Amino acid sequence: MSFNIKNTIILMAFSLSGLPVQYSIAQSIKAEVVKTTSNNIPNSYYVSNKAPLLNNHFIKLPIGTISPGGWLKQALVLQKNGLTGNLGEISIWLSKNDNAWLNKSGVGKHGWEELPYWLKGYSNIGYMLNDDKMITETKFWINATLNNQRDNGDFGPFVEKGNGKRDLWTNMPMLWCLQSYYEYTKDSRVIDLMTKYFKWQLSIPDDKLLEDYWEKSRGGDNITSIYWLYNRTGDKWLLDLATKIDKNTANWRQTDNLPNWHNVNIAQCFREPATYYLQSHDKNDLAASYSNHQLIRNIYGQVPGGMFGGDENSRKGYDDPRQAVETCGLVEQMTSDQMMLGITGDTFWAENCEDVALNTFSAAFTPDYRALRYLTAPNMVISDAKNHHPGIDNTGPFLMMNPFSSRCCQHNHAAGWVYYAENTWMATPDNGIAVQLYVEGEVKVKVGTGTDITLTQTTKYPFDDLINITVKTPKAVNFPLYLRVPEWCKNPIVKVNNKMIPVNTSGSEYIKLSGSWKNGDKIALELPMSLKVKTWEKNKNSVSVNYGPLTYSLKIEEDYIQKDSKQTAIGDSQWQPGADPKKWPSYEIHPKTAWNYGLILDAKHPEKSFSIVKKAWPKDNNPFTNSNAPIELKAKGKLIPKWGIDQYGLAAVLPQSPVITEEAVTTLTLVPMGGARLRISAFPVVK
Repeated sequence: MSFNIKNTIILMAFSLSGLPVQYSIAQSIKAEVVKTTSNNIPNSYYVSNKAPLLNNHFIKLPIGTISPGGWLKQALVLQKNGLTGNLGEISIWLSKNDNAWLNKSGVGKHGWEELPYWLKGYSNIGYMLNDDKMITETKFWINATLNNQRDNGDFGPFVEKGNGKRDLWTNMPMLWCLQSYYEYTKDSRVIDLMTKYFKWQLSIPDDKLLEDYWEKSRGGDNITSIYWLYNRTGDKWLLDLATKIDKNTANWRQTDNLPNWHNVNIAQCFREPATYYLQSHDKNDLAASYSNHQLIRNIYGQVPGGMFGGDENSRKGYDDPRQAVETCGLVEQMTSDQMMLGITGDTFWAENCEDVALNTFSAAFTPDYRALRYLTAPNMVISDAKNHHPGIDNTGPFLMMNPFSSRCCQHNHAAGWVYYAENTWMATPDNGIAVQLYVEGEVKVKVGTGTDITLTQTTKYPFDDLINITVKTPKAVNFPLYLRVPEWCKNPIVKVNNKMIPVNTSGSEYIKLSGSWKNGDKIALELPMSLKVKTWEKNKNSVSVNYGPLTYSLKIEEDYIQKDSKQTAIGDSQWQPGADPKKWPSYEIHPKTAWNYGLILDAKHPEKSFSIVKKAWPKDNNPFTNSNAPIELKAKGKLIPKWGIDQYGLAAVLPQSPVITEEAVTTLTLVPMGGARLRISAFPVVK
């Protein structure tokens, strides 16, 4: 349904009786609700897919276009001042002594995925925050990579996994680092390196290409970089290479199985068929990525927080909410969601990205982002240095908050929030702009017939439902602005310059506002939040509680116990000789209050079982902690004494709901799941 508004022309809506209601508004705007954008044409100003690749429905903007504010900027600043910004003094893999990334032959004691894993987040945070120190350090590693390309076109650490089988995985994340650097600097050396490298890849025989486990699983990342280069050079042979890579990548097109059940591979690689769909135009390829996502969640994803029970590898019979997922898996799922959103235009992927980011990702770190843990679960009542295998798949101290540990996650976590920030706004094929992930900040973007404008967003979302957007433009400009309506929001309210614009949407859609915008125009979007209780029938009829995009967990008082980072690190961790564990301590987190509660719910209207308590916004702009949470829920529940810590030192598997317990009724406080390092997010229901 669309509504035309032109000067003082009548705006049409419909009353409950079905008769038209007339609105008058002095504004030249057309409002309509659409499922997504049309991708029949490319955007005129931002690099889009060249034929024969299908156009994306949404186009990622270049680095430097978006400047986040509010809590998201604070998270990036905490990362800069915390582990991400200082990992160079801790990690042996970032040492500049005997590092394979600094050697033209690719030989060195240190150097594999860790450096580019870290750099792809570190560099982009530096670009986004305009931090000179981070940008200078980035240039050191980028220049080393560019200068050390070998004569045959290969580059990076020279690792063979079998006779003549060159391991290409480690180069895939470095290509992403180079792409970001090019977007920020336009350094043509990046184009030269990638062209030579991909020509070399094309020469590799199929029986020598992508033969090792990691690279074979993750060939989709290589295809993404091939398309990035093709869209800038138009070299047709690159499409032949993409087909070659797709053919030699693990088969992510199976209908009832996956090539492997490693949590990061699943989160990172499920999108490979959808990526190649841009070239194949085969809708079965697109459907395969949806099928991959649904398969893992049908079996292991009957839990809140957007992820699935993966630990290191998903295992049959281990699907309780106490099963965890790697921090790497969280980063890769969010990245895949962002890419799938661009390819498909489906709001589903923005929903899942929010779910993971807001409810799970932030809980993987200490509040100051100076330590992280390898694994995080929806139900997690202890985070310590003990070995919890086989309760979790991993053997060792994998629940410890440790800056010296976790190796892959220690480095790869850096990209989580900055990639999220980079995809808050996306360009559209019709030379407009879409708000995808609501957060405070601004975007400077070229729209319409080429006018440079700035859109400033002010909001406390996801803790508040009001988003205000202000237009700054040197002249009147005609362009469409898309506002994403989340699935959980059924009655959004839109105002332009304080004038109401009726819209009719059931969620999972976009409100498209198009017409002539002038300097100072203001858009107000209200996304009314409501309480919803979700029952997980496949997981013991447990329930989770949502208010808007946030899931809520039991508030457990957390006792942080400082430990020596070297003594509590995972076995394959390594650090530099001068790394000081006193400066970078690790922490166990133990519960100081009971956690084994079940909820008492109104059977007919479970949402009425909760009351909402609004609190002051935290002064440090970091709302993802129990003490800082600007919103809490109150509920009633009972202790379940038989549900305790099991023989593996974990919260025992959920009891089947409804649960009978004779304990007294007590008032419970629920806090946002993303701020709870210890949490019960999937609750038993008390009979």
